[in-house]
Amino acid sequence: MSKSFPVLLQPSGMRFDAPAGTSVLLAAQAAGIKLPSSCRNGTCRACMCLMLDGSVVYGIEWPGLSRDEKEDGWILPCVAQPASALEIQVPLAVPLEPAAPAPRPLTGARR
Repeated sequence: MSKSFPVLLQPSGMRFDAPAGTSVLLAAQAAGIKLPSSCRNGTCRACMCLMLDGSVVYGIEWPGLSRDEKEDGWILPCVAQPASALEIQVPLAVPLEPAAPAPRPLTGARR
């Protein structure tokens, strides 16, 4: 069974669980939370946010963050995988909008 870690988003207070080996961005989406993102491969920095507590791992050395930024706690949720419980600052996190229902064809006689 895969281990998962709790993630707390600030300042919204939204929470979700992120499975080990899954990016924070994908885990948030699976929990119905939209985080800022664009390229999803660690280069555009649209998702960059500050990790207040916890630790993450990356599969490769991502070019989107400098050594100083990493040391200051900045992470790229699109490619960061949780290695512990996380608290991250994501001011633009919002609940995903529910999908609009598919239009139903009109049936029956019109009056």
